[in-house]
Amino acid sequence: MNPETKPHRAGFVSIIGKPNVGKSTLMNALVGERLSIVTSKAQTTRHRILGILNGDDFQLIYSDTPGIIQPKYELHNAMMSFVYSSLEDADVVLFVTDIYEKHDEEPVVERLRKMVDTPIILLVNKIDQANQEEVAAKLAYWKEQLPNAAEVLPISALKQFGTDGVLQLVMERLPVHPPYYPKDELTDKPERFFAAEMVREKIFKLYKKEIPYSCEVVIEEFKEEEDIIRIRGIIYVERNSQKGIVIGQGGEALKKVGTWAREEMEKFFQKKVFLEMYVKVNENWRTDAKALSRFGYQ
Repeated sequence: MNPETKPHRAGFVSIIGKPNVGKSTLMNALVGERLSIVTSKAQTTRHRILGILNGDDFQLIYSDTPGIIQPKYELHNAMMSFVYSSLEDADVVLFVTDIYEKHDEEPVVERLRKMVDTPIILLVNKIDQANQEEVAAKLAYWKEQLPNAAEVLPISALKQFGTDGVLQLVMERLPVHPPYYPKDELTDKPERFFAAEMVREKIFKLYKKEIPYSCEVVIEEFKEEEDIIRIRGIIYVERNSQKGIVIGQGGEALKKVGTWAREEMEKFFQKKVFLEMYVKVNENWRTDAKALSRFGYQ
């Protein structure tokens, strides 16, 4: 090796934390691409999504994970399995909290306290919504709660304040390793996964109460032609009454979801999109292990 050539570093960086603390916003900022959907509602992220950041001498593989919750049914159990599997193979952990949160005496904090071999960087997010005294008090609180954390940093993922410092700290802790993925890859998920997530994001933004949590989106057809992508998707709900709400009077609500999602897809895929959406009932899919397996929660 040329003595002037830097050793190549590569590793897995797990982003964990409670719902709504800004994990997805942070990963999108760190990767520089909008891979994870972001809404104001809790539990928007359901899968473990890898975002890959490549450089000449590094490859960072970020894992955005579902928010940490106490599981109430099978879907929650599957979501939490994504969180804990990401901790098991992490080279660095980014534990995200925010200026409002307290996590003391919770299982995940206890688990992080026992992680002595994996560097933990604790990020206090949303500091743009607090004054300096509140930020200082929160940083002191977390230094006491997680004394084994390598760093405790204030950030604003939305305003991208402090995120460059996060990248530098992660880079310093990555092991020397060849790249795990081809250098031109941005994520481990296929295109149809992101198409489904864009539809699901619009569902979260348009409908209220339980409806977004009762919906799952499956892309049945993703056909890329020279000048257009043809996509056919199904929104699954748990009850007939929910099907009526999702479709809306005269199909207006479903049409709005489709229009918003298609516009998002055209920006993401950089191509014209023809999108067809249908609604079907799969009773109690959130508690049905077979349905969850079919929907990719394994």
